[in-house]
Amino acid sequence: MTDLEFRASFPPLIRDFARYKDVVQGCSAKTVNEYLLDLRTFCRWLTASRAGLPTEGEEFEAADLTGLDTAFFEGVGTGEIYDFLAYVKEGRDNENRTVARKLSAIKQFYKFCVSRQHLFENNPAGDIETPKLKKTLPKYLSVEESVSLLDAVSADAESKTRERDYCILTLFLNCGIRLSELAGISLPDLDRELRSMRVIGKGSKERIVYLNDACRAAISAYLPVRMQTPAKQKGESALFLSGQGRRISVKTVQWMVKKYLGEAGLEYKNYSTHKLRHTAATLMYQSGEVDIRVLKDILGHEQLNTTQIYTHVSNEHMEEAMQNNPLSSLRPKKRPAAEKPEDEEEGE
Repeated sequence: MTDLEFRASFPPLIRDFARYKDVVQGCSAKTVNEYLLDLRTFCRWLTASRAGLPTEGEEFEAADLTGLDTAFFEGVGTGEIYDFLAYVKEGRDNENRTVARKLSAIKQFYKFCVSRQHLFENNPAGDIETPKLKKTLPKYLSVEESVSLLDAVSADAESKTRERDYCILTLFLNCGIRLSELAGISLPDLDRELRSMRVIGKGSKERIVYLNDACRAAISAYLPVRMQTPAKQKGESALFLSGQGRRISVKTVQWMVKKYLGEAGLEYKNYSTHKLRHTAATLMYQSGEVDIRVLKDILGHEQLNTTQIYTHVSNEHMEEAMQNNPLSSLRPKKRPAAEKPEDEEEGE
C-alpha cells in the first residue's frame, strides 16, 4: 500500500488532521503515520463497540472508516475514550507507554478539531491525564564496548563497505545523532574542513553538529570510497550509499549495527542504533566536561527535561563519589588498654 492509499483509507477529518501535522507543524512522515495508526485503532474500536461487534479479528481489521463524518467524532464522550484506553491496556495487554501514545494521538486530534478548526465546543480528551510512565535509565555502551564495536568493523576484512560502516558507527558514538538524521546527511552538509555538518532533526529542524578528530578521520577515510561508488542516479548527493548506489535506508543501517554488535559479542544486551545515541550522550555527560544545556543543543532536544535522563550516573561514579567524601578517611579510635567501659566498672 502506498502512502497515498494509506491516507485515503481514513475519514476526511483525520486526513485534514494529518495534512495539518504535515504542512503547518512540519512533522515527519513517520510521526504523522504513527498518529494515523493509533487513530485508526481508535476508530475501529469505536465503530465495533458501538455496534456490538468483535474488537479483534479480521472483521475488526478490515473495517471501512472512510465514511465516518464530523458528527461521529463530535459524539465521542470522555467515557468512551477511557473505555478505549482500558481496551488497549487490558484487552491488548499493552504497557502504559503504548496507552500514553494512543492517548496522545487522540488528544492531538481533538485539539486540532476544537482549537484549530473550531468544529466542536467540547474536547472529550482534554482533561484525561496521561498514564504514569515507568522511568528507566537509558542503556548505553561503555567506552570499552564502544571500542570493541569499532574494532569489529575494522577486523571485517571481507566487507566491501568497511569504511562506510566504520564512519557511520563513529558518527553515532561521537555525535549522538538520530538514525533518520544520519541517513539524511548529504555531501553538501559537510563543511570543507570537516569541522561540522548540518543535520535535519525532528520536525525538519536544522542544526549544526560539530565533528571531533575521530569523526574527521573516519569521514576522511570514507570519502575517497564514497566518491568512487557508482550512484544509481546521476547527481546523488547522499553521504552514505547502499550497495545498490542509493541513499542508505534506515533498515540497512539497523541491520549493519546489529551485525557488528553480534560480532563484538554485544548482541545479548539488545542494543540498537538508538542505544548508540544514548552512548554518545552519556559518555559526553559523564566526562564532566559537558553542561546539560550544551548537551541539549547537541542532541537537538526541544526541552531540557528530555536531556536530563542523561544526568544519571553509573555505579562506578556513585562509588567514587562516596570515596571522595572528605569524611571517608575517618576511622573509629581504639579505646586505651587501661580504660574500661563505664558500665563494666559499675557492674563490679
